[in-house]
Amino acid sequence: MGSSTTPWTADNIPDLHGRTAIVTGASAGLGLETARRLAEHGAQVVLACRNAEKAAAAAEVIRGSAPDAELPFVELDLASQESVRKAAVRLHDDFDRIDLLVNNAGTLNRERSVTADGFETTFATNHLGPFAFTGLVLDLLQAAPQGRVVTVSSGSPSQRGTSFELDDLFYERRKYKALAVYAQSKLANALFAFELQRRLNGTGSRLISVGVHPGAAESDFAQNLGPAVAFLSRPQIRWVFRVFMQTVEMGALPALRAATDPGVRGGEFFGPSGVSKGYPVENQAGEQARDPELAAKLWAESERLTEVTYRFEDA
Repeated sequence: MGSSTTPWTADNIPDLHGRTAIVTGASAGLGLETARRLAEHGAQVVLACRNAEKAAAAAEVIRGSAPDAELPFVELDLASQESVRKAAVRLHDDFDRIDLLVNNAGTLNRERSVTADGFETTFATNHLGPFAFTGLVLDLLQAAPQGRVVTVSSGSPSQRGTSFELDDLFYERRKYKALAVYAQSKLANALFAFELQRRLNGTGSRLISVGVHPGAAESDFAQNLGPAVAFLSRPQIRWVFRVFMQTVEMGALPALRAATDPGVRGGEFFGPSGVSKGYPVENQAGEQARDPELAAKLWAESERLTEVTYRFEDA
């Protein structure tokens, strides 16, 4: 285990043979790196992605360092409640238990759009999709001896000023600003991670929920932020931003620690040791993210919108 003097790295991941993990958005960026490291240490990793071809390409990358890896694919588009339900059915057909779910996939849309379900796309993909998916496979997670749900948020929940309005989650009234919408969805991720643990407490379940954020990691996600940021994030000139950014390999470490470190407890929140980069340590999430009243209201609204009710009594 990492300590105050010895940083936690991927070398600290324990043997994961016999365990099954699901990583959403595993075809690129942080999701691919997370899946790769889990597979290298023996886990069977379900690549839950929208695109089968990209998932197959990711599997080839992973097998470059984990040639014997078991990497089943399940089609999952978190912007579609229908896709979420189909993926959950498929998982129930194929598995008796899931040891680890990493809710990693996310998006940022520069222009407002609406999904087939009538939800604003960024919020639907980043929060409502993972909320429904986790609830629909909750029984598989609770069937594991020591199941974990790791939800990837961002550094934004610890920043002051993130606007969160339960009566305007889809930005129908407010002016649509891509970064503000994204920040709201990432705050929702943190609220969900903490509230899930609150609801697990006292149920007798050994499942735990942990929140993480990757800091400012170099990844393809920058392509969503507009042509200027995309240009500046090109590999040829990324070195300019190394002062406050870190590699994908480093950015994946908070999720990997939350997923595999035996000392992790439910309700913790991991991120880089620095403001935007560094080795993974326990962080303190912002006041809004820790607000149990806000989290309970968001939970109720999420159940209403997705029509997914969590059944903790089945633990």
